[in-house]
Amino acid sequence: MLIPPHGGALVDLRLTPDDVASARENAQKMPRIRLDRKEIDDLEMLATGVYSPLRGFMGQSDFFSVLERMRLKDDTVWPLPVTLRATAEEIDHIGTSDRIALENETGTILAVMELHERFLAERSSTARAIYGTDDPAHPGVQTLMSEGDFCLGGSLQVLDLPARKRFLPYRLEPSDTRREFEKRGWSRVVGFQTRNPLHHAHEYIQKCALEEVDGLILQPIVDDPKPDDVPAAVRMKTYEAIFAHYYPPEHSMISIFPEFMQYAGPREAVFHALCRKNYGCSHFIVGRDHAGVGNYYGPYDAQRIFSRFEPNEIGIIPIFFEVAFYCRRCENMATLKTCPHKAEDHVLYSGTQIRTMLRAGEPPPREFTRPEVAEILIEAYRTL
Repeated sequence: MLIPPHGGALVDLRLTPDDVASARENAQKMPRIRLDRKEIDDLEMLATGVYSPLRGFMGQSDFFSVLERMRLKDDTVWPLPVTLRATAEEIDHIGTSDRIALENETGTILAVMELHERFLAERSSTARAIYGTDDPAHPGVQTLMSEGDFCLGGSLQVLDLPARKRFLPYRLEPSDTRREFEKRGWSRVVGFQTRNPLHHAHEYIQKCALEEVDGLILQPIVDDPKPDDVPAAVRMKTYEAIFAHYYPPEHSMISIFPEFMQYAGPREAVFHALCRKNYGCSHFIVGRDHAGVGNYYGPYDAQRIFSRFEPNEIGIIPIFFEVAFYCRRCENMATLKTCPHKAEDHVLYSGTQIRTMLRAGEPPPREFTRPEVAEILIEAYRTL
């Protein structure tokens, strides 16, 4: 039996096809709020149950409870606010209306919101609570500071999901992954998140975890590239290549995670675990600096944060790994827990080093990644 969703039931906020036409007609008369990229991603994950048990953008009580306690007002663990931000001008535009239409950048109405609350949520203090900093160099802070100081809270009726054109076979909702897990006979499933091509260290920790469960689901982020990221289309080719040759298909699969990354470090690690619980994962691999950026978080803060909660409050089992490396003397992948040799025997490359090699047309070392992956990366960087 699969793990139950967070809160006990998988949320689906979409209207039935029979109700969409009349809802769209009514929405034409409502004040409109245009969603940014992050809010569109949030809308999709609210609609499809990735954010279960949430049924809309947070109201004031839930918002401040999450900032202060990493819990909803009913004590359910939830570490990151999910908000619809608004400017003072947008608040004036809405006026006294208790229903608003939410549209994308082309003016297509995606959802109707029952507006329960309007409240002030000052950005600098919010940033310090979520990210531990209000430094504008932090990418999550940058995003927050580009938004309004107010929040709109309320429940949603979703008319359309955001249009997606890329990687459609891998865009699986929680209901899809749960059906697939059951079809395969998996009850214990480990999730792994990445925004990078897989290398030997990733493969090592994934397969160590896979020894303890029925299946592995790789969930890359593809819709929110950083400037120095390997392009998503290239990364997807590398995932397909390595899964085709080195992962047993009866025990592994790929599915995109449609999040706009916040780089909230420890809080986002717990958030990612709860989202994977909704996809049906019983276990989730938490890396050394999961969802980190720069030097804003300590090396293992993303793992230590789980000790703040009772296991039954989280539900999903976090799996912690130290940094993995290739040891020349062991002639194998290892961590400091399993290898007795000195640092000079360890082969460990940073992403910056690998990108420098690729730009120079040099293949990454065999100790770093599989040759099929290296070939795809070298060819891609020739044309970048």
